[in-house]
Amino acid sequence: MVYVKFYIMITDQVFVTGEIMRKRIVLLILLASLLLPVAVAKKPNYNTITEGEIYYSAGHYLSGPIPTGYDVFGYNYQGHMFKGSYYNVYSGGAGYPPYMGDDDAYLAENPGAAGHWAWPYRSTQLVMKWNDAWLSNMDRDGDGKLDRHAGYASYIGSGAWETNHMWGEYSDGTKWNYFTKIVAVPEDAVLVGGVWYLDGVEIGPSIWGQFATIFQVSNDPYAGEHGVLYNAPGPTGFGYYMP
Repeated sequence: MVYVKFYIMITDQVFVTGEIMRKRIVLLILLASLLLPVAVAKKPNYNTITEGEIYYSAGHYLSGPIPTGYDVFGYNYQGHMFKGSYYNVYSGGAGYPPYMGDDDAYLAENPGAAGHWAWPYRSTQLVMKWNDAWLSNMDRDGDGKLDRHAGYASYIGSGAWETNHMWGEYSDGTKWNYFTKIVAVPEDAVLVGGVWYLDGVEIGPSIWGQFATIFQVSNDPYAGEHGVLYNAPGPTGFGYYMP
């Protein structure tokens, strides 16, 4: 910043006052800015987890507001993540408590859990991540649930994506792991023979009707799998499929 030094003569003494004056002017400008009206952001007209306005669904093992961090099952709805037992992805919604690793103790208190389809996978560990289009942390339409494909009639064209990373071990200690990337297909995608295509380029095999698997890695000695199982000919970056 350039400033000019002003000299004032008083009884034969010279005072360099320009710097002092400049600091005072800056201070006055700062004080004036603090007195200006400040725009206050209005509260969104939709419910959010951070405000404690979204609750677990009826029939869920948990009740009350969904927390902003991880719950006891391993879900972090605010952060779009899950980490824990594969069984715990579904147990809460079925009305069961989270599985913590002790089969006998768990079944003694929840005998019906043995009949749940996910019970055999209780020892499989899972890290799942998704974006807001897949499962939002907001309720914009007021139905009391976290939004899915907000603004779209279905997942198709929404840009939703999810990743799954699973791992575990066999009874003899042999370990395995698996990773996959899944995207909602674009609106102009075409399904041919169970595979989605866009402009003639293969997106990936269809899964759950509205999605395509675009990438898979598996390391499982017993299955004879070592490395990449599938790498789509088309783009495998999530951004490509965003609207």
